[in-house]
Amino acid sequence: MNLRKLLAGMIILVFLVAACSPPPPLRDATMLADDSLVTSDEGCSAPCWRGIIPGETAWRDALTIIEDDDSLQNMETRSEENSQAVVAEWQQLDGGACCQMVSLDGETVNLVFLRLAPNLTVGQLIARNGVPAYVLGTPISDDQAIINLVYPELKTIIYTFVAGITGMLSADSEIIGVLYVTPEDMELLLKTSNLNVWEGYETYQY
Repeated sequence: MNLRKLLAGMIILVFLVAACSPPPPLRDATMLADDSLVTSDEGCSAPCWRGIIPGETAWRDALTIIEDDDSLQNMETRSEENSQAVVAEWQQLDGGACCQMVSLDGETVNLVFLRLAPNLTVGQLIARNGVPAYVLGTPISDDQAIINLVYPELKTIIYTFVAGITGMLSADSEIIGVLYVTPEDMELLLKTSNLNVWEGYETYQY
């Protein structure tokens, strides 16, 4: 499982790893409609999602949570060849494939990735959680790019949409994904990636 390589390099969104041409629209209303980034109380706020916390929640318990959620469907699991790693994938009811969960040892959840419908904005995120510590850009196409917002204390990475490498991050920029990780993988990311310190709303090129 190359999870740690993914985190260390911050290589593109999980749903874009596979080669495809042209790239799919990053803003997709069929993805998970979830506002927990800005509404969750202290009982389950980031990096907790619906009771699942990377590094703490047992894999079997997490699968049960997803299976019992009436708003989710079509969960499938697969094993990583020659390792204990397992992956679960599911989708929102009547929506597209949106979500992944990974365990490296088959016992405990290591990450939860959610591709989100573009219903939340960076302004809402910052009002709820404060400013991110770091940012990193990922180009996708001429008119699509991602700015990753890294929250070390929350063990969370937020994926936001900007209009290509000439676009600008703003309070109105849409959130299109979130990755919850373990404390160990967040620490690894901070040590091995060339992240930029948050300096406010700026252009992608900045």
